[in-house]
Amino acid sequence: MGRYLREELEQNGYNVTGLDVLAGEGTLQADLLDEVQTISALRDTRPDVVIHLAGQADVAKSWEIPQRTFEINVIATVNLMEAVRAVVPQAHMVLVGSSDEYGTLGEAGASVGETLPLNPRSPYAVSKLAQEQMAVVYARAYGLNICMTRSFNHGGPGQREGFLIPDFASGIVRVEKGLRRCLRVGNLDSRRDFTHVRDVVRAYRLLAEKGRIGEVYNVGSGTACSAREILKKLLTLSGTDIPVEQDPAKMRPSDTPVICCDHSKLTQDTGWEPEIGLDQILYEVLMEWRGKL
Repeated sequence: MGRYLREELEQNGYNVTGLDVLAGEGTLQADLLDEVQTISALRDTRPDVVIHLAGQADVAKSWEIPQRTFEINVIATVNLMEAVRAVVPQAHMVLVGSSDEYGTLGEAGASVGETLPLNPRSPYAVSKLAQEQMAVVYARAYGLNICMTRSFNHGGPGQREGFLIPDFASGIVRVEKGLRRCLRVGNLDSRRDFTHVRDVVRAYRLLAEKGRIGEVYNVGSGTACSAREILKKLLTLSGTDIPVEQDPAKMRPSDTPVICCDHSKLTQDTGWEPEIGLDQILYEVLMEWRGKL
């Protein structure tokens, strides 16, 4: 996400400085869990805009390291907001949350607006909701110019394995190359809303420019597609006879049957609309894994 966001911002006239636990070209080193380092980084850069992508984003891992997940997703965010309050209180901030905050919605998931009740079901989802609620407090109590997102599934080249589309694509390529006998899959019936990463970072830029203080915005395409349909599209792109087997270890019977974003609030306030379809995501990711393997 970070490299796509940098590209989006630079193409729109921004001078971009990254912040990460490791320094790099155009990137400062700081650990957001260290208050002194965080304040120092902001004093060095004095940004007009802060877009906060850092976090522990692996839902499965959040069950293994719930304390660390909270530290990274909540405490680090509070440290960042405190640093902004101390150094650049007029800066525009965008804090990235997750549609996982909605939890299991049943049929209500067919069109998810920001007013639906929140019911997080994992340590990760709870941590993102806590991050969001702390941001609301800072916006109301201190007047910080913060808006928040609940971002739905997104994809594109560069996403690691552990997510549905790269898992399917990498598995197909391994069978194509004779590295595996078959593609093993989990629940194929759940329907999810997938947005190209380039569309997502464009939404973040527009929210930094036009988002309303203290407001939460859904970011997603508004179209849901089942895992079965995604797999079928990838198999068609492959053109190879790929044996597919269901793996009980990958099954998640508690999955909500459908979750689809209503992005009307985002569109109304910023003019954002998705521009890149699912077929393009799948083609790009499959070609990426053919190059990697």
